[in-house]
Order: sequence, then C-alpha cells, then structure tokens
Amino acid sequence: MVAARITVNGKEARISPAPAHTTVLDFLRERGLTGTKEGCAEGECGACSVLVARPGVDRPTDWVAVNACLVPVAALDGQEVVTSEGLATADASGTPAVLHPVQEEMAVRGGSQCGFCTPGFICSMASEYYRPDRCAHADQADGSVPADGSGSEHGPNGFDLHALSGNLCRCTGYRPIRDAAYAVGMPTEDDPLAQRREQSPPEPAATAYTQDDSAFLRPGTLADAVRLLRERPDAVVVAGSTDWGVEVNIRSRRAKYVVAVDRLPELRALHVGSEHIEIGAAQTLTEIERRLDGAVPLLAELFPQFASRLIRNSATLGGNLGTGSPIGDSPPVLLALEASLVLADADGEREVPLCDYFTGYRQSVRRPGELIRAVRVPLPLSPVTAFHKIAKRRFDDISSVAVAFALDIEDGTVRKARIGLGGVAATPIRALATEAALEGEPWTERTAEAAARVLRAEGTPMDDHRASAGYRTAMLGQSLLKLYARTTEAVPS
Repeated sequence: MVAARITVNGKEARISPAPAHTTVLDFLRERGLTGTKEGCAEGECGACSVLVARPGVDRPTDWVAVNACLVPVAALDGQEVVTSEGLATADASGTPAVLHPVQEEMAVRGGSQCGFCTPGFICSMASEYYRPDRCAHADQADGSVPADGSGSEHGPNGFDLHALSGNLCRCTGYRPIRDAAYAVGMPTEDDPLAQRREQSPPEPAATAYTQDDSAFLRPGTLADAVRLLRERPDAVVVAGSTDWGVEVNIRSRRAKYVVAVDRLPELRALHVGSEHIEIGAAQTLTEIERRLDGAVPLLAELFPQFASRLIRNSATLGGNLGTGSPIGDSPPVLLALEASLVLADADGEREVPLCDYFTGYRQSVRRPGELIRAVRVPLPLSPVTAFHKIAKRRFDDISSVAVAFALDIEDGTVRKARIGLGGVAATPIRALATEAALEGEPWTERTAEAAARVLRAEGTPMDDHRASAGYRTAMLGQSLLKLYARTTEAVPS
C-alpha cells in the first residue's frame, strides 16, 4: 500500500512518522504552519480552521472549513488541505506576495486585533467566499437580518455570517470581522482555488497507517469495513471525529485501532423514495442540509442549531446516534420523525426503529461489529413540526433540553402526535404519555395546557451544571405551549 500522504498548500508531505492519533493541527504546526492555532482543542473556538477539498454539492469540489484540532491527519490521507498561509498568491520565489481577498478585507477593516484567532476566521471566511450558490442580495444592502424570522443573517454579498459561528474572537472584535465578511466580492475567473472547484477532489485513499503499535484504518468498501470490525471489535469507529477528537485531546484517549467510515460510498447516499427518505449515515450535516434543501422541515430547523457550521462540516447523523448521548440534538428530531436505522455487519443488514435503539446511558441494540449504514425517515411527513433547543447560548452549545414535535392536525383535531425528547433521561425518549394525551383531542388552548402538564412529568430530569431538574421540567411544558401559540397566531391581513 502507498505510504500515507497529504497535500498541504499544493505541496505533498508524508504523514509518517507522526503517531496515528496525531491531529491535522499538530501535523501542520510541526511543519512550521503556525497560523493554525490551538485554542480550545474541542472544536468550539475555530482558531484551528483549515480548508479541505471535498466532493461538492453543486460542483465537483467544495472548499470546506473544518476543525484541524479534531481531525486525525491520517484521515486526510491522499486529500488536499489549504491553510491560511496558502491562501495568499505567491511570487516566483514562493513567498506570499498578494493577499487573498478575505485577508485583504480583514486587514483594511481592522478585523485582526491580537491576531490569535484571525487565521481561523480567514479560513472559515474563505470557505464561505467559495460557496458556489453565494450571490448578492440587493435588498439587504445594510446586512440586516431578514424579516422572515429564519434567524439567518446574510450580507449584501450573500455572505452567510453563520459560516463564522464556530469562530471566537477573544478581543470581541466581531464588528470589523462582520464588516470584512460583508465586503468581500465574488471569486475572479483566474482565482486558482475557484478554478479548483471545477475538478473532482481526490478519491479517498484506502488507508492502513500504523505507527507505534497503533493503526488508523480506512477500508475501501462497506464489506471491507464490517469484515474488519468483526476481526477487531475493540476498534473505535469514526466519521467526522467531532466526538472522538475531543476524547483524544482533552482526555488523552488512545485507541489501538481507529476505523474511519466517513468516505464509504455505501454510507454517503441520499435517496428520496415514495415511502421513505434514506440518508447515508456518513454524510455530513452540511451535505444533508444542502441536498435536502428544506424537504424535511424539522431537520431544516435542527441544522442551524446543531453546534456550528465548522462542526456540521464534519459531523454526521451516524456519529451523533452512534455515541448514544442523551443530549445529542438529532435523536429527538429523528424520534419525532419516526425514523429507523439500517444496521449493517458481516452477516447482512437489519432495520431498527429509533425508538427501540437506545437501551441505556450511551448503550444501544447495536451489536459489536455493526455499523449504522443509513437513517430512514418514513413518508409522508407530519405537516406541523417544531424543534426547541434550550441552551445557555443560542448557537454552538450543548442543549439542556431538546424537544421535537411532529403533529398531524386535521379539522382542528390532533390525529397523530410524535414528540422526541433529549436531556431529560438517560437516553433520548419519546413522550408517549403526552402523545396519547394529544391524539384525538381538539387542538385548543385547553388541550395544550393539559398536555403540557403531562409533558412536564415525562422523563427523569436531573440537576447538573447546565440546568436544574426543575428548570428542565418547566421547559418541557413551555415548549408545548410555545408550539400551540405559534400554530394559532393570527395571520396578518
């Protein structure tokens, strides 16, 4: 097998002799590319942001910003990376001579103060700068928030400010950073990184990288992956590494075998059929969001509240479900959607309803050697949906309580109710008693108040540093009352 290599700023480099757990961040800094910084080491600050060439949604290639502190460098075997140092145009000697447009705007508008976070901001800005469907909006010349209540915030140049939601400025210099983001133009025809989007990204390399008795393995097919997991049931399975990367950095976890499934073709399909929508477990949340394009409104409401764009560029539904966390944001939504999981191992596949998947705290029915291949959402979808995430911060935070609703209301009567809850029990759960209290009842204030009392008694909420049990209980009831208020608001004439 060919030695593991990575292309950084147009130059190929061998990954060896880096240990198998080495992150992209450490690999780059050891080679003098110190623009990539370590701030939090858990994907919250964005100081480590770099660009990776990934299969595009609208073009052959997208330049995607990811957290270099979380991704193992072996996961980018055969891939292309651009750092803040590689954005500027070099002269004949190789010395950067002309600033990239996002670097230029950050400089002239005072977007860099202490400078620690600036390279990360610039890489995240560059990813948005090259987003293929970005276009100017003449009616938002002031860069104001649209009046549709969507929570999106686009500048007159079409720049989505939430592309920077995973980047923190410790000097509170956000206004000039925002000004710089809203001032950048469109890529020119001779821009090499813009031109690169028209060519396919490198094919994921089948990787078997071993160093110091530890191995990072990327099988080429699903069959290879499940066979490998049967042979090595103790292996850690990763996709975006947004969870495992934190374990490596903060808790110094090490694994003898890490198996990457993020590029397996069998886990990256999205199919819309007559009976269900099947979402490959290894598609990133950003890819799902753009490919579905609002076709599942409840998922569309979830995505902007799920961590940050930097995290969503790597995180997957399979990973979020595979960890079994009771405070993951996707399980409540998928429970409300009555989703099921397709589990695959060396013996074949089986389908498990998500409501039967979780068995205990971070435990599930998934057997050793099994992978989550896909998530299936049955059709038709319920027309009344909502996702309420209660957290200390509006964005990029772990939820204290998460509630997802999916209701069928016909002729003023609740015909069907599905409610998913997170953060109120050892596992994500369905609010079965509340569902029963709603079904067959008129959708009235009285019904909503009665069902809200039932909802407050669902689960076994606990006190912790995020919220008290009493607060969680109160928020459960309020979430249903909020849904009722929203669905019965008078429409302005």
